[in-house]
Amino acid sequence: MKAKKGFTILEIIVVATFATLLLVLFFIQKSNIDAMQRDDNRKTAINAMYYALEESYYPAHGYYPESISEDNIKVIDPALWTDPSGFNIGDSFSSYSYEPANCTEGKCKEYTLKAELEKEDAYVKYNRN
Repeated sequence: MKAKKGFTILEIIVVATFATLLLVLFFIQKSNIDAMQRDDNRKTAINAMYYALEESYYPAHGYYPESISEDNIKVIDPALWTDPSGFNIGDSFSSYSYEPANCTEGKCKEYTLKAELEKEDAYVKYNRN
Protein backbone atom coordinates (compact mmCIF):
# COMPACT_ATOMS: atom_id res chain seq x y z
CA MET A 1 0.00 0.00 0.00
CA LYS A 2 1.19 3.48 -0.89
CA ALA A 3 1.66 6.17 1.77
CA LYS A 4 -0.59 9.20 1.30
CA LYS A 5 1.07 12.59 1.01
CA GLY A 6 -0.41 15.88 2.21
CA PHE A 7 -1.66 17.57 5.33
CA THR A 8 -4.39 16.41 7.62
CA ILE A 9 -7.41 18.59 8.36
CA LEU A 10 -6.17 19.06 11.91
CA GLU A 11 -2.80 20.39 10.73
CA ILE A 12 -4.48 22.84 8.38
CA ILE A 13 -6.82 24.09 11.15
CA VAL A 14 -3.90 24.58 13.56
CA VAL A 15 -1.89 26.55 10.99
CA ALA A 16 -4.91 28.66 9.98
CA THR A 17 -5.71 29.42 13.64
CA PHE A 18 -2.10 30.41 14.32
CA ALA A 19 -1.99 32.64 11.21
CA THR A 20 -5.30 34.30 12.19
CA LEU A 21 -3.98 34.97 15.70
CA LEU A 22 -0.83 36.56 14.29
CA LEU A 23 -2.86 38.76 11.95
CA VAL A 24 -5.15 39.93 14.77
CA LEU A 25 -2.14 40.78 16.97
CA PHE A 26 -0.48 42.61 14.07
CA PHE A 27 -3.52 44.81 13.38
CA ILE A 28 -4.06 45.59 17.07
CA GLN A 29 -0.44 46.64 17.43
CA LYS A 30 -0.56 48.64 14.20
CA SER A 31 -3.64 50.46 15.48
CA ASN A 32 -1.85 51.32 18.74
CA ILE A 33 1.23 52.58 16.90
CA ASP A 34 -0.90 54.73 14.59
CA ALA A 35 -2.74 56.27 17.57
CA MET A 36 0.56 57.01 19.32
CA GLN A 37 1.84 58.70 16.15
CA ARG A 38 -1.29 60.89 15.96
CA ASP A 39 -0.79 61.78 19.65
CA ASP A 40 2.82 62.77 18.93
CA ASN A 41 1.61 64.96 16.05
CA ARG A 42 -0.89 66.65 18.37
CA LYS A 43 1.82 67.33 20.96
CA THR A 44 4.08 68.79 18.27
CA ALA A 45 1.33 71.13 17.10
CA ILE A 46 0.49 72.30 20.63
CA ASN A 47 4.18 72.92 21.36
CA ALA A 48 4.54 74.93 18.14
CA MET A 49 1.51 77.07 19.06
CA TYR A 50 2.80 77.51 22.60
CA TYR A 51 6.27 78.66 21.53
CA ALA A 52 4.80 80.91 18.84
CA LEU A 53 2.67 82.61 21.50
CA GLU A 54 5.46 82.84 24.08
CA GLU A 55 8.44 83.67 21.86
CA SER A 56 6.82 85.68 19.08
CA TYR A 57 3.37 87.04 19.87
CA TYR A 58 3.66 88.01 23.55
CA PRO A 59 7.00 89.86 23.28
CA ALA A 60 5.72 91.84 20.29
CA HIS A 61 2.33 92.77 21.77
CA GLY A 62 2.60 92.42 25.55
CA TYR A 63 -0.58 90.32 25.77
CA TYR A 64 -2.14 87.14 24.39
CA PRO A 65 -4.91 87.14 21.74
CA GLU A 66 -8.54 86.14 22.39
CA SER A 67 -8.28 83.53 19.65
CA ILE A 68 -5.46 82.04 17.65
CA SER A 69 -5.25 81.02 14.03
CA GLU A 70 -2.85 81.20 11.15
CA ASP A 71 -4.11 84.76 10.54
CA ASN A 72 -2.69 86.22 13.75
CA ILE A 73 0.13 83.72 14.48
CA LYS A 74 2.04 83.45 11.21
CA VAL A 75 5.31 81.97 12.46
CA ILE A 76 4.26 78.29 12.47
CA ASP A 77 3.51 75.86 9.68
CA PRO A 78 -0.15 76.34 8.62
CA ALA A 79 -0.65 72.55 8.56
CA LEU A 80 -0.21 72.44 12.35
CA TRP A 81 -3.50 74.32 12.89
CA THR A 82 -5.37 71.24 11.65
CA ASP A 83 -5.62 68.21 13.95
CA PRO A 84 -5.14 64.65 12.65
CA SER A 85 -8.93 64.34 12.14
CA GLY A 86 -8.91 67.34 9.78
CA PHE A 87 -10.49 69.95 12.07
CA ASN A 88 -8.92 73.37 12.69
CA ILE A 89 -8.32 74.75 16.16
CA GLY A 90 -11.51 76.45 17.29
CA ASP A 91 -13.81 74.04 15.42
CA SER A 92 -16.26 72.26 17.70
CA PHE A 93 -14.91 68.79 16.82
CA SER A 94 -11.21 69.70 16.92
CA SER A 95 -8.98 67.89 19.39
CA TYR A 96 -7.13 71.22 19.87
CA SER A 97 -8.46 74.02 22.04
CA TYR A 98 -7.29 77.50 23.03
CA GLU A 99 -8.95 79.02 26.07
CA PRO A 100 -8.01 82.64 26.87
CA ALA A 101 -8.53 84.09 30.37
CA ASN A 102 -8.46 87.51 32.05
CA CYS A 103 -9.32 89.29 28.80
CA THR A 104 -10.03 92.99 28.43
CA GLU A 105 -10.80 94.49 25.00
CA GLY A 106 -9.29 91.53 23.16
CA LYS A 107 -6.09 91.52 25.23
CA CYS A 108 -5.66 88.49 27.46
CA LYS A 109 -3.28 87.86 30.33
CA GLU A 110 -3.57 84.06 30.40
CA TYR A 111 -4.46 81.10 28.21
CA THR A 112 -4.63 77.33 28.14
CA LEU A 113 -3.71 75.26 25.08
CA LYS A 114 -4.96 71.69 25.07
CA ALA A 115 -4.91 68.63 22.84
CA GLU A 116 -7.13 65.63 23.53
CA LEU A 117 -5.02 62.50 23.02
CA GLU A 118 -6.07 58.95 22.21
CA LYS A 119 -3.60 56.95 24.31
CA GLU A 120 -2.84 59.42 27.13
CA ASP A 121 -4.50 62.10 29.20
CA ALA A 122 -4.96 65.51 27.58
CA TYR A 123 -1.77 67.41 26.75
CA VAL A 124 -2.05 70.88 28.31
CA LYS A 125 0.17 73.97 28.12
CA TYR A 126 -0.38 77.15 30.16
CA ASN A 127 0.94 80.62 29.51
CA ARG A 128 4.44 81.28 30.79
CA ASN A 129 4.16 85.02 31.58
